[in-house]
Amino acid sequence: MSYDPPRPAGRLLLTPEDKDAPARSLRLRRLGLGEQPEPALDSFADRLAEVTGAPYAMVNFIDEQRQFFAGLHTPAGGGAARGGKPEVGRRLAREYGYCPYVVVRRKALVLEDVRDYPRFAGNPVVDEYGIRSYLGAPVIDTAGMVLGTVCVADLAPRPWGRAGLETIKATAADLAGRLERREADGLPL
Repeated sequence: MSYDPPRPAGRLLLTPEDKDAPARSLRLRRLGLGEQPEPALDSFADRLAEVTGAPYAMVNFIDEQRQFFAGLHTPAGGGAARGGKPEVGRRLAREYGYCPYVVVRRKALVLEDVRDYPRFAGNPVVDEYGIRSYLGAPVIDTAGMVLGTVCVADLAPRPWGRAGLETIKATAADLAGRLERREADGLPL
């Protein structure tokens, strides 16, 4: 029996293949989402951060090339750099972070300490932004299309637990309903 040593987890291996990205991109364009910040989604992210006690909260729409935080909450509201790390902006490459996994898997993801998971510990957000914990859930419309995610992150390990998981899933479902109503009736978020 031969032993194959583990291969280094390069960034290409960290980003899952997303076969639905082209269809999602079209759907997001029709909904007018993922191209510019939305004050209502910023407020949504602010409420999510308050409920979870997380310093970062995002409403993230992912297309074929990148992630876009249409709703963003950062510490002190400014996305300020912390500890020499760059500030969190509205756009992020697809290979950064954990939302692409949530979108492809179509399931919530709980990482209480990303360093406990070799697959996720090597993600660029760990070294570049200092992210240590993540909690995210897919935003799925009534047609079954995953539009993006709602998520929170922290610079320290966090015991999100079952309560955190239920909160993030309920928040994602709430946002999906709001987006559906906005599309159907032209109602604000």
